[in-house]
Amino acid sequence: MNTSRPPLKPLDEALAELLAHAVALAGVEAISTFEADARVLAADVVSSLQVPPEDNSSMDGYALRVADVPQAGVVLKVSQRIAAGSAGQALEPGTAARIFTGAPIPAGADAVVMQEDCEALADPAGCIKVMRPPQPAQWIRRAGEDVTRGSTVLSKGERLTPASLGLAASIGMSVLSVARKPRVALFSTGDELVMPGDVSPAEMRPGAIYNSNRFFLRALLLRMGCEVSDFGIVPDQRAATLDALRSASESNDLILTSGGVSVGEEDHIKPAVQQLGSLDLWQIAIKPGKPFAYGKVGQAHFIGLPGNPVSSFITFLVLVRPFLLKLQGARELTGPVMSMPAHFDWPRADKRREFLRVQRNAAGGLDLFANQSSGVLTSAVWGDGMVDNPAGQTITRGDLVRFIPFSELI
Repeated sequence: MNTSRPPLKPLDEALAELLAHAVALAGVEAISTFEADARVLAADVVSSLQVPPEDNSSMDGYALRVADVPQAGVVLKVSQRIAAGSAGQALEPGTAARIFTGAPIPAGADAVVMQEDCEALADPAGCIKVMRPPQPAQWIRRAGEDVTRGSTVLSKGERLTPASLGLAASIGMSVLSVARKPRVALFSTGDELVMPGDVSPAEMRPGAIYNSNRFFLRALLLRMGCEVSDFGIVPDQRAATLDALRSASESNDLILTSGGVSVGEEDHIKPAVQQLGSLDLWQIAIKPGKPFAYGKVGQAHFIGLPGNPVSSFITFLVLVRPFLLKLQGARELTGPVMSMPAHFDWPRADKRREFLRVQRNAAGGLDLFANQSSGVLTSAVWGDGMVDNPAGQTITRGDLVRFIPFSELI
C-alpha cells in the first residue's frame, strides 16, 4: 500500500487549474439598479446622454462675463435668479445672474463668482460688488465633463459598487443586466459539530465544538452574490451524505463543504463524492490552508475546504472567491496588493507560501497578530488584512511586504 503523500501544489498552479474548470454561468437577469450592488454586469452600460446635460454652476454665487469685471470693486446689477432645475435667460451685458449650485449657466456668462467673493448692496439696490476678479470658466462644470453621449460608462464583467450604481442612475438606467447568481449548497459534516443555541457552553459534551465555519462561509457566499442553500450539518453516515450530495447537485452550481479533505482522513464526504462523480485531493503549498479538494457531483462543482476555521477562511478568499467571480463572468478575479512596511519580525521561514494576519497601524505600517495558528479565528477578526509572504521568506522589521486588505475581498 502506497502511503506517500502527494507533492505540494503551488497556489498559483492550483488557482489556474481550479479556474480552468469554471465556465461563466448561462443566463442573465434584468434587475433594478437599486438591487444590483456587488452583482457582475452581463452587458456594457452605454450612455444615451451627456452628464452634466449642460454647463452648470458648481457654486452658489453669481454668473457673469469676465470682461465686465476687469478689477476688484466693480458693481453689477443682478438681472435674474437661476435655481437648479430652471433655465435662465441670456445674460445682459454689464449684469450678473444670481445662480445656485447645479443651475445651468445662462448664455453669455463665462464665469461664476462664489457668493463669498461678492457683496450684496443696499444702495444701489439689486446690485453686487465683485470683490475678486474671476478667471474664465471659474466654477463652471462643463456639459459632458462626467459622461459623454455614446460612451461606455460601465463594462461587461465589472462588479458593481455603490458608486457605479449611482453612475448608472445618472444616465437614467433603472434596470441593469447582470449575471445570474451562482447557486451554492453549503454543507457541514462531522458529529463533533454543534450549532450555537442548541447546546449551552456548560452542557457541551467532550470533543464537541460549535460550528463557526458554517456562519462565516455563508456570509462570504452571500457577499459574493450567491444564492445559498444551507444543508445544515449532515450526519456522519454514508447514506445521509449520498442523499444530501444528490439533492444538492440537482439544483446548485457549486457544493461547498469544510473539513474532511485531509489526505488519509476517514470520513464520508470523499468516498461519497467519488461514488457520485469525481474528486481530486490537493495539498496546496500555503499556510494556513494546505488540504483542498475539487470535484464534480453530476453537473455541480464540488469544493472541499479544510476544517480549521482560519484555513477555511483563507482558502475561500484566495481560491473560492475567484472561482465564484469567474462563474459570474467577472473580469477582475483577484484583489489588489499593496506594498507596506512590516513593523514586526518574522524570522521563521516556511517552505509554504504564508498568509499572515496583520493590522494597519497609525504609523503607516503593519502589526502582526501574535498567534498565527490555523485554529485562531480571532486573528481574522483583529486583522484587517493579510501579508502574502513567499515560501522560504523571512521578514525583518522595515521590510516592504505584500499586503492584501480584507476590505477588498469581502
